[in-house]
Amino acid sequence: MNLSEAIMFINYKRVFNFAIVDFYRNKGISIAAIFILIVTILLFTGLVFVRGVSNFLVLTIQDKIDITAYFKKDTNEQDILDVKDKILKISPDIKNVEYVSKEEALEEFSEKHKDNSVFSKALTEVGDNPFLPSLNIITNGNPDLYEEIPKILEQEQFSGIIEKVDFLQKKDIIQKVFSTTSSINKFGLGLGIIFVLVAILVVFNTIKLVIDRSKEEIKTMMIVGASSWFIKAPFIIEGAIFGFISFVVCFFITILSSYLLSSSFALVMPGFNMLNYFISNFWTIVFMQLFSGVGLGVVFSGVAVKKYLKFNNK
Repeated sequence: MNLSEAIMFINYKRVFNFAIVDFYRNKGISIAAIFILIVTILLFTGLVFVRGVSNFLVLTIQDKIDITAYFKKDTNEQDILDVKDKILKISPDIKNVEYVSKEEALEEFSEKHKDNSVFSKALTEVGDNPFLPSLNIITNGNPDLYEEIPKILEQEQFSGIIEKVDFLQKKDIIQKVFSTTSSINKFGLGLGIIFVLVAILVVFNTIKLVIDRSKEEIKTMMIVGASSWFIKAPFIIEGAIFGFISFVVCFFITILSSYLLSSSFALVMPGFNMLNYFISNFWTIVFMQLFSGVGLGVVFSGVAVKKYLKFNNK
């Protein structure tokens, strides 16, 4: 190791030691900074889960909305399946096309209304199966497709086998559903932006307070001619320490919360499992927590000490 490398190593060691010493010397304010970062990271993590819940709600609502094309009673099953294949080729946004035979429709109706004597009696009086074979069409959330599909099915090539398409009966419901899902997404985005701005402001002011507590040390370093880098580096390292400790705490809180709240949350929102969502988005959540914790600590420490030096050099 040559002389310049040795000096550089000593400087790095001094910077790191100063950061550790300052961290322990100001335990109270350090704990406060870590607490604020923990709250902020948990807030960001909560937004990830809120996004997951809102997406689940949107998909659940959209899956309930379909267009049903009813075919004439004696239509050949293969002709219906051919229409199904043609519908699936219309757009990649068509999520699913389900074929329901008239026998399946009768069985589903009978099962659903088995305790209703009026319906049972009506079916008995009719005698024959009154239901028509059908195709239930669900898209990936493109509202324009719900208008395009009926127009295609009304073309002459399908007129000989299709009895009716129930789009007009469902049009108002479909429009309300997509309006609601759009509002959910906008609300989530707006809420997220507000939370992020508030969190950033709180974190910045907390770290600024940490640096203000060390102003005597900063003045001393400035008097003895320490470089700008040498003055900034300890606080940047200290910010990274704040962020990393906050990340570790938040990571375990997230795991524990996902496990403990999963069953209770499933009762409120069947089909959405918090623990499974956490596992499936594990690396996304880990990197988000790590980079938001360490990133905020480092960036705001650097900005705060830079502003302090700029103000005191005037």
